[in-house]
Amino acid sequence: MTLSLAFSPCPNDTFVFHALVHGLIEGAPPVDVTYADVDVTNTAAERGEYDIVKVSYAALPWLLDKYELLPCGGALGRGCGPLVLSNGRTDVAGATVAVPGERTTAYLLFRLWSAQRPPARIEVVPFHEIMPGVAEGRFDAGLVIHEARFTYQRYGLTCLADLGEWWEGDTGLPIPLGAILAKRGSVDAAQATGWVRDSVRHAWAYPAASHDYVLSHAQEMEPDVVAQHIGLYVNAFTEDLGEDGYKAVRSLLRRAADEGLVPRVEF
Repeated sequence: MTLSLAFSPCPNDTFVFHALVHGLIEGAPPVDVTYADVDVTNTAAERGEYDIVKVSYAALPWLLDKYELLPCGGALGRGCGPLVLSNGRTDVAGATVAVPGERTTAYLLFRLWSAQRPPARIEVVPFHEIMPGVAEGRFDAGLVIHEARFTYQRYGLTCLADLGEWWEGDTGLPIPLGAILAKRGSVDAAQATGWVRDSVRHAWAYPAASHDYVLSHAQEMEPDVVAQHIGLYVNAFTEDLGEDGYKAVRSLLRRAADEGLVPRVEF
């Protein structure tokens, strides 16, 4: 049996899944890997395209009929939230804002944060086009994730808001970003949890083993930025969501449902 597996080419995902992809996890089946931005995997998962898939936590209300949330392998933590960037603007009210996807956690947080002073227009664009677009004046502001946290100053941009800091300050909880799901009826969730968790532990035990693989897929190729990215997004919650992790996810989705932004879901 070969399982279909989809995740982003970002360093945290390639670091986490290196061992599973390369057949280094005892008892795990071979996998057929698709690399795609999370906005693509969110949509593909809604169609049930993959056995194991990385998606945005914000997309869960549309996916839990087909998939089960795994308690490991994803991205959740503190000090790692999305940023709202501008080229000097100090407010998004009435602005045109570029976002990386309509069902990304970043955009859901942005909608909660900007509810009282919303932008005039939202444009969904590929993640790598957001910072250049803001710098060139095509967008008034941009919502960014991942390695942009370490590189946005190179574009002459300023951080208008850190949505992770806003969320943590408002709730006291870590910020849930990316989730790992297993398709119901296709793969046993308990087994998949074991494979993914073992892959995380292998990555920590042998960090040099994934070095070339991670760099070969990273959009930001500088080793120091890649190391910062992994250090921030691969943490204790990646190994086990735990009580605080689940509480953070449920709090986000319940709050969004209360605002009418997502369907209400319980898990």
